Amino acid sequence: MRRRLFIKSAGAIGSFIPFVSSQNVYAAKESFKGVGMCDWNLGTSADPSFIERAREAHLEGIQVSVGTAPDRMPLREMRVRKQYIELGRRHNIAFHSVAAGSILNRIPLKTEPQSAVYVIDALEAAKALGADNILIAFFGNGDLRLQNPNGEFRDLKDGEYSSYELDGRAIDRVVEVLQQIAPRAEDMGVALGLENTLTAKQNLEIIERIGSEMAKVYYDVGNSTRFGYNPPEEIRLLGTRHICEVHIKDPGTPLLGSSEGIVDMKACAEALKGIGYNKWYVLETSGRKDQFLEDTQSNVAFVKEVYG
Repeated sequence: MRRRLFIKSAGAIGSFIPFVSSQNVYAAKESFKGVGMCDWNLGTSADPSFIERAREAHLEGIQVSVGTAPDRMPLREMRVRKQYIELGRRHNIAFHSVAAGSILNRIPLKTEPQSAVYVIDALEAAKALGADNILIAFFGNGDLRLQNPNGEFRDLKDGEYSSYELDGRAIDRVVEVLQQIAPRAEDMGVALGLENTLTAKQNLEIIERIGSEMAKVYYDVGNSTRFGYNPPEEIRLLGTRHICEVHIKDPGTPLLGSSEGIVDMKACAEALKGIGYNKWYVLETSGRKDQFLEDTQSNVAFVKEVYG
């Protein structure tokens, strides 16, 4: 199938270049729940006015941000939650996940006591909207890798793939906080999805320390490729039990053409099918300027064809 890249996509940690496919939109298959998109790529974070746009783009769901700053936490409000629910029903859009993303990248769980409140906010919003997981971000200020005084990370790789030295104190703090929050997640039936810069093995070690079935990995095939990991191998190591949801994007070349990008999408799809993954795929890409609908419709079709 012919594919082409388009220019820029905003991600949790930077700008990424997604992929597009044919203009035909394929029917959703039973092998996964649906194709959604992060609300920061759809329009403005935590803004229900973009729900209709999601349906026009052939999306089936939205990952909703709980808020973007201490003084902008719309999903705390019952009025806003009701608006999401009403518009979601009207346009047949599900809210499969709630993200504590940009706010935790600036006010990180590893150091700031108030950050635990934002995780709880996300849990409560997810329960209200019918989402079965939250995204807990660890990028920017929240990075769990050890940095030297120059802000550099130490890659300990022995072979082809990377593995960075961890910030032990930061991870201890995150584990302690999530151990306290996990019982709430268990009661609500909402998974705590860790999205970070670490390997699958390192994430599994953190999950084991948290000691809850609700602690999982929010996997991103683009991020993992970018950091020098092996996504198909990591996906098989994690298994569907430890993955709550998957972001789809490609941090490839910002040029239109026939390039496949840097992520081996077919290999990732084969690995996810192999572990029996049957949850949501979430596009973290906005498309070319002024061509959002066209590019998103094509990306939805691509996901359904390759990952379905």
